[in-house]
Amino acid sequence: MNVHHLIMGKIVDRISGETLDDTHDERLRQSIAALLLERKGYAPGDIRPRQRLEVRAGRKRALLRIDFTVVLAEYAMMIIKYGPGSLVTRHRSALAAGRILYPHQIPVVVVTNGIEADILSGATGRITGRGLAEIPDKPSLQRLLDDGGFAEIPPDRAERESRILYAYEVDGACACDDDICRLPVQ
Repeated sequence: MNVHHLIMGKIVDRISGETLDDTHDERLRQSIAALLLERKGYAPGDIRPRQRLEVRAGRKRALLRIDFTVVLAEYAMMIIKYGPGSLVTRHRSALAAGRILYPHQIPVVVVTNGIEADILSGATGRITGRGLAEIPDKPSLQRLLDDGGFAEIPPDRAERESRILYAYEVDGACACDDDICRLPVQ
């Protein structure tokens, strides 16, 4: 039995107020939401939880979930991708998501298992911080926004990044993973 799929009841999302299944994974996501709201200075309106992203690999398609997208002044500034287990194995797929979720390069990409976190530069993939405490606060992202310079992702690169994300997140997904929705082949 895989305990991160065990449903223990219902839980209220701290950001949206929606009622969700209470799982071990969702409890960790809600602790991340609490960190963003209570210690990092974000308002609920700054955070888009459970944002859907369509990925393609040739004719194959799927919808993935990006756990948290922080948007300031209509620019996606940071994504946070949660997953149990090892962080380093999630770096490449999270960077790919940061390159195709919006037309511009998302500057900060965070991968976390709810206990540890790696903060990555969306542009270079380099680790810029480690640990939940190092997740940028709102003033830090505001400074990045003020600096501007958001590179658009060319269509051919977006296609390659989508294929990478599909390979990492869809092809090897657990059959009971409800974060992924395989779509009909086109």
